[in-house]
Amino acid sequence: MTVNLFARAIAHVEARSAGPALDAALRVTLNFHPDRAAGGVPILAALARERIYSSQFVTGTSNGGLTAYPGGDRWLWESRIFGGEYDAADPRLRPVYGALNHRGRSFGAAPRFGSAHFRLTAEATARATFCFPDSAGEPADFGTARHMGLIPLATADTGRRNLDDYIEAHVHGPVRVDGDVEALVLDPCYRGTDVEVAAELLPCPVEWHAGFLLRVEKLAAYPEFRGREIVELGRSIADDGWLDPRIIGEAAATGQYDPQHLKYVWHCLARYGAPR
Repeated sequence: MTVNLFARAIAHVEARSAGPALDAALRVTLNFHPDRAAGGVPILAALARERIYSSQFVTGTSNGGLTAYPGGDRWLWESRIFGGEYDAADPRLRPVYGALNHRGRSFGAAPRFGSAHFRLTAEATARATFCFPDSAGEPADFGTARHMGLIPLATADTGRRNLDDYIEAHVHGPVRVDGDVEALVLDPCYRGTDVEVAAELLPCPVEWHAGFLLRVEKLAAYPEFRGREIVELGRSIADDGWLDPRIIGEAAATGQYDPQHLKYVWHCLARYGAPR
């Protein structure tokens, strides 16, 4: 039974976890770009129709690395973390990725992966497992809702940038927009756009954070972060010298730019233009 599959995967992580129970007030957030498409369908339209937030094993898309296939890095990481429980499972049963918002950020716990986020319910957060650093770093420290010792580790690790300081979360069991989501939280640059119209069709409340906004002069002050080529790309797509998530999304929709390079422009905006 699928319930047993999820329980076994969580139990495997819990056996390697330590610490007190997770504060019930904390939430997992799922950051993503709300103006992108999956399989040619706008992501919010797909969510309104299917009402399930799926992993890259299903969508074939990601704001991180695309390695969700048998033998790929994502597949190997999950096999290691979950004791092989998902190795032969239907891809639709695999966990979805988010982060624990223990820092209380209005824009979500892991802006590296997008300007918008779903804030999950306490019940969905309770069926998550956690690791620090994220699964790409072959972590040795894990947590669950019953044993969460990762927050002191993450807080003490001050060497990580604000894009990398998150506690990764894996939510087991289907994440339903109409039952597991407290709110969709959007950047205000999408007010009055098709994104807002699509968001209002979702079966969850819509909220707004303070907004990501970056002047190109400030972007140019940090060429060492993602390279001078990325600074020049940001300058070329900017609107009157400013960058925000909508501008990057519109550039992505043209198909004229390397998606990896636009992702790096977003990283610059998320790091240096984060709302306070």
